[in-house]
Amino acid sequence: MKKFFQSLYLSKYFLAFIVIFAYLESIQIRFFFSKSFRWFLFTPDAAIGQLINAMLLFVIIGLVIRRFEEKLTLSHALSVFTISLVVYVIGNNILSFLISLAFNTVARNFNFNSLASSNIKYVVDVFVYGGFFLAHYYFHKNQEDKKKISELEKAQIESQLSKLKAQLDPHFLFNNLNVLDQLIEEDQKQASAFLHDFSDIYRYVLQSSDKQLVSLEEELEFAQRYFRLMQQKYGDAYILKVGSVISKGALLPALSLQLLIENAIEHNLGTEKDPVLIELCFEEKSLSIINSLKPKKNSKKNGGRALLNLKSQFQLFGSAEVLVEKSEDKFVVRLPLIFKDAH
Repeated sequence: MKKFFQSLYLSKYFLAFIVIFAYLESIQIRFFFSKSFRWFLFTPDAAIGQLINAMLLFVIIGLVIRRFEEKLTLSHALSVFTISLVVYVIGNNILSFLISLAFNTVARNFNFNSLASSNIKYVVDVFVYGGFFLAHYYFHKNQEDKKKISELEKAQIESQLSKLKAQLDPHFLFNNLNVLDQLIEEDQKQASAFLHDFSDIYRYVLQSSDKQLVSLEEELEFAQRYFRLMQQKYGDAYILKVGSVISKGALLPALSLQLLIENAIEHNLGTEKDPVLIELCFEEKSLSIINSLKPKKNSKKNGGRALLNLKSQFQLFGSAEVLVEKSEDKFVVRLPLIFKDAH
């Protein structure tokens, strides 16, 4: 029973409103018939009786809603209202008849004028108090359903992000272990320095793996540290140019910038005489990563998985689309910046 009344959202504020409305209604009706102000206009007995009738009506509507499934549609609300109206009017007539029968007042209370007056009152009660209740009920039901949907979407996003990160983190790890393997053969001292820096960088990867989003400043700092790591192997064959950040409080999925810098290095062949230029250009609501195109002859034919992964992460956050543009000499990826107040 307690759960049933909780499902009707009968909060103390709503019931207080019903009590005040019923009390003012009783004063208005008494004044209409008496045409004068007397002390009995303000007695609460009629309001208490009306409150009991209203509570009975709320229970009837609640039972009808439970019987005919809870759907937030206009046709469903109209069906609930109509069925509740019929049940309430018939129920009150039966109850009145039984009371009249018990006190032997059937002839007085069940003539045409009395029946017409009382049934009009029942119908008005349903329209007024039933209307209040349905508006209150469907508002709170809608808010509750929105909260459930939001929690479900959040759970789905976290689940999908976990799957995407599970793909991304090994990608980052294996690529850099390959670099380390090459350095061990070429320069053991440089390999040792690379391993030290790499351990610091991978610590960030592990720490950010539990976060859906990281600040743009954190991500930019990490990307620059990663690039310095790459310079230990490639020297000045690749150049990173970072513009000024103009958007404060912006967020990005973790490892976004590192992934795109890594792609630029992986798919383009730079030399110290003819380096690959990688530029980070900031706008108010977006960030562009631009690299000069110098494709490797043995570039992977099935590449692009990491970029598709990144696009999926942005889609999960409901942000603008990740745009990719390619010309004869440039490859551009434009990432939409994410802001807390818009997420």
